[in-house]
Amino acid sequence: MSLLRALGSELFAAYRQGLTSGTSLRSFAVSSLRASTEKEAVEEDPGAEGETKSAAPVDDPKDRTRVIPVETSIRYLASEAYQQTYQGEPVWKNYRRNHKGLYPPKQTRKTCVRKGKLSTGNPCPVCRDEYLVLDHQNVELLKQFVSPQTGKVLSYSITGLCQRKQLELKVAIDRAMDYGLITFDVPFRDYDYAEYYAEKKQ
Repeated sequence: MSLLRALGSELFAAYRQGLTSGTSLRSFAVSSLRASTEKEAVEEDPGAEGETKSAAPVDDPKDRTRVIPVETSIRYLASEAYQQTYQGEPVWKNYRRNHKGLYPPKQTRKTCVRKGKLSTGNPCPVCRDEYLVLDHQNVELLKQFVSPQTGKVLSYSITGLCQRKQLELKVAIDRAMDYGLITFDVPFRDYDYAEYYAEKKQ
């Protein structure tokens, strides 16, 4: 019994020593591999000494520094992806504002984009989709923000646009009206004045 106990203790000690030596080798191998991958990931700038430049993420959903041409936005409004996203409704129709308290504030936020990135988790309907470009050539988008009854620009309290995009929208619609791209005709109504004036009834 003592022989088995001694043999078991020696085997356990050898097994334990093998584990510790294996982990040290393993940790060194992992650290050397990590160092080599970090060297490949971070490249040193030859022009500046001691400075390293890190690679920026390519697909950042909050990045708004990329300039989208108006032609791309016009093609986007005619695409299948736009139809699936908005289901034929205006872009502001299903938007809901987040605000503190029971009643919404009188004005929307000043801007949704600060330093080239979205600064809020609930951006306005135009800021949240970078392919919606407010320009006088993008007539189909601008018509969604014009009232069909009066021909005036819809208020930000209805659409939920931030103040910067509301100003851009007004400028774009004014330019489109100046160029004749957006026209508004008041519908003709034929009134029966006999209902309003007693002398007309006879």
